[in-house]
Order: sequence, then structure tokens, then C-alpha cells
Amino acid sequence: MSQANRKLTKRQIRDGVTSKSSKRTVGKHIAGKVKSAFKQQKETTRQSLSSQPETKVAAKVKVQRARKLIQRTPNQEILQRARVLKKQRINLEKMEPVRLQKALAASGVGSRREMEQWISQGLVRINGKVAQLGDRITPNDEISVRGSAINIKWPDRLPRIMVYYKQEGEIVSRDDPQGRTSIFDRLPQTVSSRWVAIGRLDINTCGLLILTTSGELVNRFAHPSFEVEREYAVRVLGELSIEQKQKLLDGVELEDGNAKIQYLSEQGGEGANRWYKIVIKEGRNREVRRLFESLGLTVSRLVRVRFGPIALPKRLKRGQYYEFNEFEVANIMKWAGLYHSDLVGKR
Repeated sequence: MSQANRKLTKRQIRDGVTSKSSKRTVGKHIAGKVKSAFKQQKETTRQSLSSQPETKVAAKVKVQRARKLIQRTPNQEILQRARVLKKQRINLEKMEPVRLQKALAASGVGSRREMEQWISQGLVRINGKVAQLGDRITPNDEISVRGSAINIKWPDRLPRIMVYYKQEGEIVSRDDPQGRTSIFDRLPQTVSSRWVAIGRLDINTCGLLILTTSGELVNRFAHPSFEVEREYAVRVLGELSIEQKQKLLDGVELEDGNAKIQYLSEQGGEGANRWYKIVIKEGRNREVRRLFESLGLTVSRLVRVRFGPIALPKRLKRGQYYEFNEFEVANIMKWAGLYHSDLVGKR
């Protein structure tokens, strides 16, 4: 049977196809219509999007990882004590009771505020009994939330502490809509916890930044009630007069209250710039810069060189970090009053 005389299907008859060649023509015609419709829809979508207000989302730039400072090997006694501390755990039986919401939050169940709400709603139980706000727990207690048993993470080991030489242009935040470089992009990550910065440095300030995995240690350093000293090297455009120095020491009224410098000394300088070493006991936002600005002076460079008992290591360069060994961590915890002297073997 010839191609022309081949029986046509009902669809071909409906579409007016009389031969195979005609079928190809109709197929091309339909495909052209589909392509044209798709192109028109794409153009309509493009015009619709262009008419909407632009939402600028900054692209995150790939950041080079910070370099680790390799310290000189300490003596054998310190190394041995560090090894012992690394292997040992704190005796949980002798730990002080902890607030229920704090223990739940530290265990990753939720925020403290959420835990307080759940406790108020009767969703948390201690040893089978409904918990109340203000309850404290020990490692011997059994905790359940919404009917599920919770494995409380007790701080039975020393936390981790790291110091980092922050550079200008870096922010101390994990979330930034502008896509700026964060110190957390540069520093190594932890496996079972996360680094928390003790106090912040603004984007134009460099120097010592302390990070730890202990929330209690963060509070001990940063809470205003403890008045932990912060020491800065300040470069000022201009020179402080005797009257201005005294005013900084006596106190300056800022928009968020009175602020003052505890200690001030000249450190020399070149040209119009002068360096000063100062000590303050608060950590308000841009406090040092605002203190000098109140006197009509501009801070051209600001470096934090000490925070409490921790000073910026001399060998630590910009963009480098150093993690304390267990012996060094134990000394900081002892200074903070958080050191547990009763260590027992690994359980």
C-alpha cells in the first residue's frame, strides 16, 4: 500500500492530515505554536519580575581559613598535666544543682524562653512529677519533655577556649544580610558544640577576640556586674590635653549613661597621630570611640590587647588563632570561679 493510500487515524482526520508529509507539517506547526506560547510566557514573567521592587541579597564571598598558631612546646610537667585533664571528667555527683530551663537549653531542646514557657504549661516532668519554674536538677534526676525522655548534657569536661586576632573588616556575627566576612567563616568548627564569642568587636576594631564553648564562662567575662577589664591600644588623630585626660578618667556623659576610663597612659606616636593605652570595665557598643568623639577627637585605629586575664599573644599575627590546651583552660576556669577541683577517672 502506498503512503498516500494508507488509512488515516481519527486524530489525523480530525486535524486534517491527508498524508505523512502533511502530518509533519502539522506537527511543526503545533510545535511552533507551543514554542511561541512558551516564549511569550517567559517574556511576561520577566516583565512582571522587573516591575517588582529589587531585593538585593549580597553574595557570600569565599573566605580564606584562619591560620593556626603553633606554640612552642611547653615543659614536660605542663604537658603531663594537660594530658591528665584531657582524659579526666568532673565528678557529676558533686556538681551543684542547675536550673531546669538552663540545663534543657544547654542540651539543645530549645531556648531558655521556650523552656520556661513549656515548664509553665506543664509539659516538662522531673522524675515523673510536673516541673515548676525555679526547679533545679542534678545528674540523678530523670527529665522528660512532652512525654519524651531527655538526655541532659552535663558539663563534665573542661570547655574549649580559643583566641583569635580579629582583623578590620570582619564582623562578629553568623548572620549578615550584606554578606560581609564573619570571623565564624574563618575559624574551625566544633563537632558537638559551637563557638561563642566573649564580647564583640565592631567591624573597624581589631585585636583580641576570645571564643569558648562554655556559656557560663561567656557570662563571667562579659556581664557588667563582674567589671572585667578590657585593655585597648588607641591611636588618636590629635593629642589629649591634661584637662581632656582628666575628663576621661572622671567620666563622660554619653547617650546611654556615664562612662569613664579606668587607666590611661601615653604610648608615643608620629606626626598628628598619638597612641594611648586605656583600660575600661564595660563593653558598651563603640564605647571607646564614643568617649574620644565626645572630646572632639577621632580614633583612627583601635586594638584590643587584653580581656581580663587573657592577653593577645605576642606571636599571634593578624588572622591567626590559638586554642588553649587543657592546662591553660583549667587556669582560666579557676580564675572565673568555675573550676571543679574534684576530678575523677573517666566514667
